Amino acid sequence: MSARFAELDWRVTPMGEISLRRRRDPTVDQDVYEVKLGADFLMSSLFTVAEVALARLALDALTVDTDLDVVVGGLGLGYTASTVLDRPSVRSLVVVDAVDAVIDWHRQGLVPLGLRIAADPRCRLRHGDFFALTTGPGGFDPDQPGRRWHAIVVDIDHSPTHLLHPGHADFYQPDGLRRLADHLHPGGVFALWSDDPPDDAFTARLAQVYATARAVVVTFANPLHGGTSANTVYLATRH
Repeated sequence: MSARFAELDWRVTPMGEISLRRRRDPTVDQDVYEVKLGADFLMSSLFTVAEVALARLALDALTVDTDLDVVVGGLGLGYTASTVLDRPSVRSLVVVDAVDAVIDWHRQGLVPLGLRIAADPRCRLRHGDFFALTTGPGGFDPDQPGRRWHAIVVDIDHSPTHLLHPGHADFYQPDGLRRLADHLHPGGVFALWSDDPPDDAFTARLAQVYATARAVVVTFANPLHGGTSANTVYLATRH
């Protein structure tokens, strides 16, 4: 059994102070890894069902199932990226994160899935601003500018309206969604995690740009209060 609490890393970033903590949770009798940005909790290894579902729903929505090239925006604790890599049909994965500390945690094995993700030869961990990369001509792979992808899976902001930074707001408008669609193959899938209930206005904006658009509610047990919690996954398919 590990110590009851340990701060594994703490750094100052352009977005604020970020920290990685491990604590022993008596409710579930296991180690829980948590990431905080300032005073806000960004993620916890207690709640990973929706992060896993995000990747599975995106890949299941594709009409092709071989030699898949995928982008994940937001590395976090690695559950979405790890689920993508669980698919033998995935040929390559680029994971973009704006905080270099988060990438370091995986390469150093400070989080449970870190070394598995970092060591997978199909996976590249890229330090960068995901939203900025959607607007530039180079795209997500610096070695292959303009490269297109079968799926782009995003888990960065809390929701399309609850943002980590106001500069992300344009991404969730029709022009930003069109720019993202340009990075997808025809029939490619854009998937987005949200901590809020389905937003009909955002789904309608997706439908302006993509051939199909829907919101999926993902429910999971919450051991902290004994009830059920829910996240939303938006799925959109390019024309």
